[in-house]
Amino acid sequence: MNLYEQQASNRRRTWVVMALFVAFLFLLGYGFDVFYLGVRFPVAALVALVVGAASSAAGFYGGDRAVLASAGAVPVETMESAAPTDADRLKVKQLDNVVEEMAIASGLPKPKAYVVPDPDPNAFATGRDPSHASIAVTRGLLDQLNREELQAVVAHEMSHVRNYDTRLMTVVAALVGAIVLLADWAARGMWFGGRGRRSSGDGKSSGAIGIVFLVAWLVAILLAPLIGQLLAMAVSRRREYLADASAAELTRNPLALANALQKIEFAAAPTASIKRGTAHLCIADPLGRKAGLREGFVADLFASHPPMVRRIAALRAMSYAPQPAGGTRSPESPDRAIEGSVS
Repeated sequence: MNLYEQQASNRRRTWVVMALFVAFLFLLGYGFDVFYLGVRFPVAALVALVVGAASSAAGFYGGDRAVLASAGAVPVETMESAAPTDADRLKVKQLDNVVEEMAIASGLPKPKAYVVPDPDPNAFATGRDPSHASIAVTRGLLDQLNREELQAVVAHEMSHVRNYDTRLMTVVAALVGAIVLLADWAARGMWFGGRGRRSSGDGKSSGAIGIVFLVAWLVAILLAPLIGQLLAMAVSRRREYLADASAAELTRNPLALANALQKIEFAAAPTASIKRGTAHLCIADPLGRKAGLREGFVADLFASHPPMVRRIAALRAMSYAPQPAGGTRSPESPDRAIEGSVS
């Protein structure tokens, strides 16, 4: 699968997961309305969705500043002026140049660039849209990656900005909040109000189908917080694959990102400056969990990031992508030399 096919595939899968998100939300709401409120219109689901969206609005408009502050991110201008040596100053200046290059390549406004004073290599993007975006990399990333690898990582984060992933994850957070809120309402309603009430003239809900739906609804209530988090992580994983493919499109050098991911993943320590609540924004899991080194159903299900070995393998496969129709250059275009080999 070349990078264009992977981009299309990951967009389709993201929409499938989002559809499951909304379907699960309305399952909870419809069951609450039928078995407790005794109505057929999904009033509870709509109310929960509105409340969840309102609670995330503040984070949507001010969340980027909170994320940068929590990580201790410093603007590149400040880092450059305070650099103790010429070598440090050049590294920070190189980051600023690379961010500008990738902004030009993507056709977006240049995001604000930040450096997080942490020795572990990592990076993240934040902001509600391309006009309000910021890209932050750790000091460890500047120290451990060469220029092509740094460019690939910045292209990955620029792809998150271009694909509106930060906005998408805000919507996902609102849906998770709505699911948890609605499940809590339903649980409290059953505890204080018993089984609830149903429309007296409706005999459908008393049949076998109604019983099955009731059981499924009760199970959904119990598992709602877990299912909501799993769906959110599924969206996050799909967006990482898409950003990898988009970064390869911008740089025409998928092996550079593959090499960068390998260095990032096998760094010795977690990224202490990144808090758990913003871990999903990073290019690799910053919490020191090694789920990214494992494969399998359980590892995939509970990880906020895709298995690193799969991401690296996909990027290495892209370096041998055929020439796409219409004459568009492939990643192995002769004006971009690709080093390395696929084992």
